[in-house]
Amino acid sequence: MTLNLSLADQIALELRADIIGGRLLPGMPLIEVDLVKAYNASRNTIREALHRLGQEGLTRYVRNKGVMVRRLEREEVRDLFVVRRTLELQAIAQSGPLADAQSDRMQSAIEATTLAREREDWRAVATHSLVFHQQIVGLMGSPLFDEFFAQVIAQLRLVFCAAPDEQRFQSPWLERDHEIYTLLVNNHTLAASEAMSLYLDDSERLSLALFDHS
Repeated sequence: MTLNLSLADQIALELRADIIGGRLLPGMPLIEVDLVKAYNASRNTIREALHRLGQEGLTRYVRNKGVMVRRLEREEVRDLFVVRRTLELQAIAQSGPLADAQSDRMQSAIEATTLAREREDWRAVATHSLVFHQQIVGLMGSPLFDEFFAQVIAQLRLVFCAAPDEQRFQSPWLERDHEIYTLLVNNHTLAASEAMSLYLDDSERLSLALFDHS
């Protein structure tokens, strides 16, 4: 699917990528004048891009402070995991044997996660793990779901940033991602679905626990 993106759309996508990459953190201000210079764009274009991010649940206007990267609430996190279960489990349930390209994309995400863990770059570990789960949803072959899930993982990234100990929070997931990948490669769909269901239960529990310390 080819899209002719406006400049505002492109800027919104880049800012979303900065959120997914852990470069924009909850509570950070998005200052219009700085963005105008950074993107060589008009104020109206920047406002339009920020409005798009607001519609995606990634930014919030704060009176007397301007637009800031959002902090999510507990119930919003619960809702994100409702979405994750719906999309990721359905993607696995309807997947057949992985095509080479699908397998390669998943393997690349896991390899990137592994390298980030070796560097002890825990922020990158979280990012690449989310990319792996984006590839899971990609098994449905739906550009609309792909776009929607990109917004979901950007919101999840804002949740994970709240972990007081990123290493402890991110350490368990690489092996579990690899387990799910191996099951999918071997076409063990039911076992992969069960592993993913347990994964999401544990991830939700730990994500909600972050609010107990905030």
